[in-house]
Amino acid sequence: MGVEIERFLRLVRALPGCEHTESDRYTTFRVRGKPFGYLWPDTATVGLKQTLLEQTALVAERPEVFEVQFTAGGFGWVVVHLDGIDLDELSELTLEAWYLTAPEELLTVPPTPAALVEA
Repeated sequence: MGVEIERFLRLVRALPGCEHTESDRYTTFRVRGKPFGYLWPDTATVGLKQTLLEQTALVAERPEVFEVQFTAGGFGWVVVHLDGIDLDELSELTLEAWYLTAPEELLTVPPTPAALVEA
């Protein structure tokens, strides 16, 4: 189990409209200027936008893999430890973060979790 950083980057790059900005410590992923994810290479963790309910459920179910990052605007962001998650689950969570952020015109023909895994 576990997903390498480069594999996560391939998932994110497969999302329509995805842009990224790098800083010294992390990379921010956006769709049409709105953030949906972060990557911290030094800790091999990512932050992903989720619903508040999903944030609570993930952290309660597997606190060794998921942490509360913050809440904002009715959403709960989770930190995901890449060494504790499999590719299928990470692709679903990444796609969900994108869905929660993408404008409607990108949602007409969205990618599937399986398509992200194959990317």
